[in-house]
Amino acid sequence: MKTTAVIMAGGRGERFWPKSRNTCPKQFLSLTSDGETMIQKTVRRLSPLVDADDIFIVTNSSYIGLVMEQLPQIPEENILAEPCARNTAPCIAFAAAVIEKKYGDAVMLVLPSDHLISYEKIYISTLRKAISVAEQGTNLVTIGITPTYPETGYGYICFGEEAGSAFAVERFVEKPDLATAKSYLASGNYLWNSGMFVWKTSSILGNLRTLMPDVYEGAVRIGESFGTESFGDVLVKEFTAFPSESIDFGVMEKAENIYTIPGSFGWDDVGSWLAIERINQTDDLKNYFSGDVVAVDSKRTTVCGGKRLIAAIGTRDVIIVDTDDVLLVCSKNNTQDVKKAIAQLKEQGRTELI
Repeated sequence: MKTTAVIMAGGRGERFWPKSRNTCPKQFLSLTSDGETMIQKTVRRLSPLVDADDIFIVTNSSYIGLVMEQLPQIPEENILAEPCARNTAPCIAFAAAVIEKKYGDAVMLVLPSDHLISYEKIYISTLRKAISVAEQGTNLVTIGITPTYPETGYGYICFGEEAGSAFAVERFVEKPDLATAKSYLASGNYLWNSGMFVWKTSSILGNLRTLMPDVYEGAVRIGESFGTESFGDVLVKEFTAFPSESIDFGVMEKAENIYTIPGSFGWDDVGSWLAIERINQTDDLKNYFSGDVVAVDSKRTTVCGGKRLIAAIGTRDVIIVDTDDVLLVCSKNNTQDVKKAIAQLKEQGRTELI
């Protein structure tokens, strides 16, 4: 059975503002010293497993040019442009229907475009196990990340009995408080929910037919029109009518035959500016500097410079990000509040800065 991959690349990456903008969000940026963008890394690491001709990029219609520029190896017809944002369930339904139309039943890897993986051989081995489980019956497989500390910013997967190389999923749980996260870590049967999935197109479409029938029917109409002159019109009509719903809530929390495979391959979801010090080498004082930076008595400071010299003096636990038109200075304790600054700019009508 053919193996395909769907890369979800429609997000805005607001927590990486001001580098991440509406015109060029996080997945199209390089956040590591090698210069490779997040989406380029995602596609490249799949090369041992999936041919470029079988990789599909689902993105916002305004990012088609960026995808084509950064991923010239991906066939243009495999760049699936969402006319509007509708969360992951419609995104996945759209892609599954197109793949079904193009190939018939096929294995479908569903992956975010903006994660980092340190140990790529282990990652590929984990995906191979997931493919094997997904090929059996109507199994839906999610990749869980073996937790290394009590993270409160992730959802968790509670797993039960072992079934071959996978484990039966008992339930998905929302982001916990610290005490609950510590209990999850101590129990040994909880994984971080990575948002990576593996299934056959027939399996996910069958579950959508049962659990989200309106989305299923619309996706089928989109798939039937793929490759015809009416595709664009059908896509706009059907996709804009979809509810904004995550695949976790719409399908995974309600479906049967859900399995998880634990992954320990150096995963990082690069969720906020705090990730920069995790994914890049820091100095002896836990500082990370890029650009033209002079530092005096600074510790645990992240500076992502631009064209100007930045002098950091006596800074502690601070993130500084400089762009041509915005300077961000943020306490590490408040990185999640970057969205609040964006909200203020929206209220002020200063959308050119977002």
